[in-house]
Amino acid sequence: MRKSPKIPFLIAILVLPGIVNAVDEMDFKVKTTQDLINLCTASEDDPQHAAAIHFCHGYLVGAFHFYKTEHGTDNGNPLFCLPDPKPTRNEAIAMFVGWAQEHSEYMAEIPVETEFRFLVEQWPCSPSTK
Repeated sequence: MRKSPKIPFLIAILVLPGIVNAVDEMDFKVKTTQDLINLCTASEDDPQHAAAIHFCHGYLVGAFHFYKTEHGTDNGNPLFCLPDPKPTRNEAIAMFVGWAQEHSEYMAEIPVETEFRFLVEQWPCSPSTK
């Protein structure tokens, strides 16, 4: 009995998309900085691209807004001081992603800790702004 050449081809078509996708369902649990970076850098070809990018932005902006709400402008000792003019959201997120990719030592950390490590390093406050 001869095997049909169609069977291996069909198996490859069914299995290959699962191997190629950069975004994994586990990334959406955002347990590590690497998970968040995977979402933030999802390929436009990835079927979950839109969800991944929106999740990335929502996570980072949400953590930032929580910090601003808790510490406001009245805090005499801010963790970081944004420049004037402030970067756009897209610029700041791109800067964070680039910074995180250069600091692989933080990829296993909780993403919010890495986000604020970046903010403190990127925009430290001068003694006069503290």
